[in-house]
Formats: sequence, structure tokens, C-alpha cells
Amino acid sequence: MTVAGRRTTELGLLVLGTMFVVGAYALASVPEDSDIPATVGPFLALAIGLPLVAHVAVRRLAPQADGMLLPLASLLNGLGYVFIVRLDEARTRPQGLAGLQSLWMVVGVGAFVATLLFLRDIRTLERYRYTAGFVGLVLLLLPLLPVIGQTINGSRIWVSLGPVNFQPGEFAKLALAIFFAGYLVEKRELLAINRGLGPFSLPDPKHLGPILVAWGVALVVMIAEKDLGSSLLFFTLFLVLIWVATERASYLVVGITLFLGGGYLAFSSFNHVQERFDGWLNPWESDKGGQVIQAAFAFADGGIFGTGLNLGMPVGRIPVVESDMIFAAIGEELGLVGATAVLIAFLLMIGAGLRIAQQTSNGFERLFATGLTTLLGFQAFIIMAGVVRLLPLTGVTLPFISYGGSSLLANWVLLALLLRVSNDASERDAERAAAGQLTEVG
Repeated sequence: MTVAGRRTTELGLLVLGTMFVVGAYALASVPEDSDIPATVGPFLALAIGLPLVAHVAVRRLAPQADGMLLPLASLLNGLGYVFIVRLDEARTRPQGLAGLQSLWMVVGVGAFVATLLFLRDIRTLERYRYTAGFVGLVLLLLPLLPVIGQTINGSRIWVSLGPVNFQPGEFAKLALAIFFAGYLVEKRELLAINRGLGPFSLPDPKHLGPILVAWGVALVVMIAEKDLGSSLLFFTLFLVLIWVATERASYLVVGITLFLGGGYLAFSSFNHVQERFDGWLNPWESDKGGQVIQAAFAFADGGIFGTGLNLGMPVGRIPVVESDMIFAAIGEELGLVGATAVLIAFLLMIGAGLRIAQQTSNGFERLFATGLTTLLGFQAFIIMAGVVRLLPLTGVTLPFISYGGSSLLANWVLLALLLRVSNDASERDAERAAAGQLTEVG
């Protein structure tokens, strides 16, 4: 596909997605027998203006980037905003979540544009891999500090600086993806050396240091911060990247064994880990099972086609429904069809991300794109799986959909990084093709 054709396709998909979001907002917020509310104008400016700004930025700054990612992210973000507006307005005392989320959407798209504008070559990040690793660890462990570290909803994953609360772990995942990709590109030949042990082929013990460090940090996050979701996410990121870099499945075996062993140790030693698993295995007998029970009722009420927007009753019934449990609200009001559509959108984004990783010939870019895609896809999987009781409920946010400024901002930056990798790889392919044609003519 030509550059112009790719961007035209992207614009067409953005228009279709925006039409869906505007229609969903009209169904959820515009009353039948009264005047159109004053909030419609600002919403239309937001729903139409932000995707258009992002599209113009991609057209100007990354013209050869993938054309699927931005429309899908914009659709999910718009759908999430519609549900946040609908859920907040249904409360007896609205908390102003719609206004705050709209502000974070503007900031997120601004960060998206800024990333594309100032980061013109993704390979420059490889030079700062160790700095990124240090920054990632600091951000990951920052909530453990006294005074600024805050425990909210049972997890110590928040940092409070004056009136601003944020989750540094959302930005730590990007820094650690840079470090893991750069480190593994540098060390992959050494890490790929396996040693025979009877019928098995295992990694050389002297090269197991990185996986042990990642395992230790994951356990600290699980135990000290009471955050199973982030612990699982970061360790999965490292395992996937070391597997892709070395092409040795033995690292997967060792890593999964270590994590399961550490998880069992934590389960045996700490009450909060036991409560989390009890709420998953026996929610009707656990004090922590209320969320997943109410989510199950919501999915049952929704059936195949849902109750309809603004016709369900998730507010007041499902705790933290605008963030951790927003997928349950979608399942209730849009039914199995709507929930499946959200799942398909994430699968398409994962496919686009892996296609970008496959197309680039640069080792760092390949691992970095794989890592970013793993973060996006696995985070979506573990929260959706937790809501439907396939996994323990982890408390991470559903990317682009859930309420929360830290998550939204980090995911818009993640999207820009993926598009930059895609554009750089496509430009190099075009240059090689042009050089080949000149050689043939010569």
C-alpha cells in the first residue's frame, strides 16, 4: 500500500470509529423528551478533534507508519469515555470523572504528538538502556517510600505529590521495555548458550542473573506493593523478550517455574495474597469476592446483545466499575457481542504490533516492538480474564478504556513508540527498494 493510501485508510477508519462513538454517546447521554444537554458540544469537539489531531500528527511525522493502530486505539478510548460519562452521571453524586478523563485524553494525545515530534529515530533509545532500566526500577519501587507512597484499594501502587496522585508503574513499564530490549540485544548470544543436563537443555547458570533479578523484583512488587497484576505483567514482559531474543524455550520453563514457586511462597506466607486467591477460587465464601460475583451477574444480565446503553445497573452494584471493572459494565450493556468486539479490537492491535516487530530488521526495534505489544496485549488480557474469573482479579486497568490518567497517558506514548518503529522500518525498506531499482538500472 502506498503512503497516501495508508493514511487515507487510517482516516476512513477514524471516521467510522468516531461515528460509532458519537452514536454511543447520543444513546447514553441525550434524553428523549428534553433539550440536548450542554455537554454535547464539548464532547463532539473531543471525539472529533482529538483523533483528527493524532491523524495529522501521524501523517506529518510518521507517514509510513501502520494504519490500523491509531483508529483502534481511538475507538477504544472513545468507547471508554462514553462509559465513564454514563457511569459517573448515574451516581447520586457525580464525581466529575468525565471532565477529568477528558483532560487526560487531551494530555494523552498531546504526549502522543510530542513523542512522534521529538523522537525521530527509535534506535536512539538503545543508547540509554541502562539509564532506562534504573529509572524503571525507581518508578516501580517509588510507592514503597514513606510519605509519598499511598495505599488505595488495598494496593500500594500510588504516589501522591501534592494534589496529584499517579501510578509510576505505568511509566515504569515503558522504561523497562527499553532496558530489556537494549540489554537482550547486547547479550543475546551469551544468553542463548545452553548446557545439557541429561535429556534436558538448560540455560548456563552464570547467565541466569537477569532472570533472577527480574524474578526478585516481581516478587517485591507482589508482596510489598500487593500488586499481583504489575508483578505478573513485568515478569511476563521479560520472559517474552528473553525467549524472542534467544529462541530458547528453556528460559520460559525456568521463568514460569520460578514465578509459580515464588507465587506459592507468597501465598503461603502473606494473608493479602491468600485473600486475593480465595476471592478468585471461592468468591461466594470470601470477603474479597464481591467484585467478581457482581461482574458475573452483570454479564448474565447482558446476555448476547446487552441491556442497551444506559439501561444496565452497574453503578452501585460493582465496586470501582469505572476502572478495574469497566469490562463488566460493557458486558452488561453491550452484551457478549460488545465484549467480543472489544476483545477483537485488542487482538487486532496485538496483530499489528507483532507485524511491526516482524517487519523490522533491526534487533533492538524488533524486541522493543515485541515488548510494547506484550505490555498492551497482556495487560488487557489479565484484567479481562480477572473480570470473568479466568485469572485472579489483579486490579490493572484496561488499556485506553478504563478511567485513569496514568494508564491513559502511558498507553498513548506506547502507541506513538510503536508507530515510530513502524515508520522507521517502512522508510528503510523503501530506501532499500529504491536503491535496488537504481542498481538494476545501472
